[in-house]
Amino acid sequence: MANLFSGLEAFGLNNLTGMDIYDEKEKETAGKSAEIEKPSFSEEDTIFDKTFSCPVCDKEFKSKMVKSGKVKLLNLDTDLRPVYQFMDPLKYDAIVCPHCGFAALNRFFNYVTNNQAGLIKNTISASFKGIGESGSIFTYDDALARHKLALVNSIVKKSKTSERAYTCLKIAWILRGKAESLSKDTPDYQKTMTELEHEELDFIAKAYVGFDEAFSKETFPMCGMDEITMTLLMAELARKTGKTDEAGRWVSKVLISKEANERIKQKARDIKDLIKETKSV
Repeated sequence: MANLFSGLEAFGLNNLTGMDIYDEKEKETAGKSAEIEKPSFSEEDTIFDKTFSCPVCDKEFKSKMVKSGKVKLLNLDTDLRPVYQFMDPLKYDAIVCPHCGFAALNRFFNYVTNNQAGLIKNTISASFKGIGESGSIFTYDDALARHKLALVNSIVKKSKTSERAYTCLKIAWILRGKAESLSKDTPDYQKTMTELEHEELDFIAKAYVGFDEAFSKETFPMCGMDEITMTLLMAELARKTGKTDEAGRWVSKVLISKEANERIKQKARDIKDLIKETKSV
């Protein structure tokens, strides 16, 4: 299995190969009208620099964020990854302090205890070399490095299992976005695509393991999701990782739930159909 934390060497974090996450575990647009519309879009125009105060070192810094209402949601993948028109806002969700190396997804950034701050200072900050300039927008490689640094921090500070699992899921989504953005003229295109697909599946598997554990130990809402939404997600993560029997059990929980609305139940039926397709292959 590839090193899940590859790409963090530039931050001075070179010895992460043995780290255990859980301690004990836009497509090309068709049509002339779209061709006219697309050049008018600039990802840079959707970005602004937001000021943050680091909860670990107390220093202020700026990080790129996406302006609210500037990008259009097109659809959701079966594992709930949001797909947007023209750009991928997911690239900007990991916040990194350039002073001490603390990083976390935006929803978790401000929630750090004194004990967790101490762990980060001793393990991350002590060897952190800073973060380089990224340019006017984040590339997928920029985003992957920042999200992997957020994952390392979540492990070091012994965060909730759900936070670690959600960070793994976000990394998988970014890997998928990178794969979708690749031109077929890219050198070693097929080899690169295969590597990205395998790495994405690794992170999906890690996310499933973590959420499965969190399901029995934590309360809802979890990472912004209610229990029914999380159950639906678990069904698809299980299916993607080849656990078809487990996926079927998660789907059944959604379909028999009195709390699940028709939209959620239809998504569960769609996953059930995908499971049947997998079994028939």
